[in-house]
Amino acid sequence: QVQLVESGGGLVQPGGSLRLSCAASGSIFTINVMGWYRQAPGNERELVATGTRAGIVNYADSVKGRFTISGDNVKNVVYLQMNSLTPEDTAVYYCHAVVSDRSGAVYSYWGQGTQVTVSS
Repeated sequence: QVQLVESGGGLVQPGGSLRLSCAASGSIFTINVMGWYRQAPGNERELVATGTRAGIVNYADSVKGRFTISGDNVKNVVYLQMNSLTPEDTAVYYCHAVVSDRSGAVYSYWGQGTQVTVSS
């Protein structure tokens, strides 16, 4: 079992910045992908940014140039630096990880979510 614990959400004014963190712990052999998704009220959960162990990153078009995903493979932590935030970025942000165990089986895990509210 793997646990993902997010932190760093909160209330910020438009144009402001926040940094989210997600730490993975538990029965981890290899983390293949870690990333962030978000879900606003009435909307489906959508991809924000992901990064692979090899360093390949992917961003939603709506956040390109404003958000940056980074990580520490040794500490099993992923970060999301969010700049130039707008009210449209308001959502619950979820950490996600794709993890392999020693047998090669692959599992998907979600964090509990952290609220990001952009408002004046």
